[in-house]
Amino acid sequence: MIVPVITVRIPRELKEAMEKLDINWSEEIRRFIARRVDEELRRRKLDEAIATLRRTESVEKGFAEKSVREDRDSR
Repeated sequence: MIVPVITVRIPRELKEAMEKLDINWSEEIRRFIARRVDEELRRRKLDEAIATLRRTESVEKGFAEKSVREDRDSR
């Protein structure tokens, strides 16, 4: 299996500081990217759901905003 590689440029001082720490930076970055992608996909789905609710007038006014707040507060 071919694994894609991405490259990131960082300041030299940051790289030197990273080298002094016993951290698997590749794994940290992979986890961060996966978490960030998941958050963005969830946000987009929520935006789509809100748009759908706004197109239908069968729910009480303010329901979508209230639901979004509740979802964000539960994290």
